[in-house]
Amino acid sequence: MDLNLKNPLVFFDLETTGINITQDRIVEISFLKIFPGGKEEIKSRRINPEMPIPQEATAIHGITDDDVKDCPTFKQIAKSLADQLEGCDLAGYNSSRFDVPMLAEEFLRAGVDFDMSRRKFVDVQIIFHKKEQRTLEAAYKFYCDKVLENAHSAEADTLATYEVLKSQLDRYPDLVNDVETLSKDYSSFNNNVDFAGRVVLNDKGVEVFNFGKHKGKSVVEIFKNEPSYYAWIMDGDFPLNTKQVLTRIRLREMNK
Repeated sequence: MDLNLKNPLVFFDLETTGINITQDRIVEISFLKIFPGGKEEIKSRRINPEMPIPQEATAIHGITDDDVKDCPTFKQIAKSLADQLEGCDLAGYNSSRFDVPMLAEEFLRAGVDFDMSRRKFVDVQIIFHKKEQRTLEAAYKFYCDKVLENAHSAEADTLATYEVLKSQLDRYPDLVNDVETLSKDYSSFNNNVDFAGRVVLNDKGVEVFNFGKHKGKSVVEIFKNEPSYYAWIMDGDFPLNTKQVLTRIRLREMNK
């Protein structure tokens, strides 16, 4: 089934030095842009993370320090990448929990204003987990009846994710072929306010902390009664996007 698109939809996958979005960096990015009408463009490039790639990471994606030593840094390609993604919605496999927060963090570190909040996100893994609960390799086999060669290669994973989504739309009549619906109803397990899920909306639509000693408590109330908590977060090892969101909430309340 072809995708019903209003905006270009970019399937993307990242290979990184690790899974800590505040400390690790991207070493490879691949994205497949699907235009309304079905035209497809795929691009892949490796990135110098400006830090050693741990052996544990290399064992997964096969990328070594030598492979990226002459590659551009993310900061060097950030503006061009943002331009290529402008006006696009985003899709991936496990993207809402990792790839989107990591990409947002890299843009913030590079000082490039790429407003992720204006985009819709489709997470094929969450659709899969809600329907079947398997890995990408199993999803590819289950939905496409193919064996995923070169798993954990950014390009192979990106192409497989695109094929899986199209097959999911063919398989499930109740799965609406619309990016906004896929994003809103099928690509999130919770109501994240920041990409890392440190702040979420509760059942009343109130922004609450989703970690630590104040988990489940109103962000506004905590900042009002314990102002030092904001300073502690700003000085701590939290994602830049989380700090950005909390600062926005704090300024909003101060300006009321």
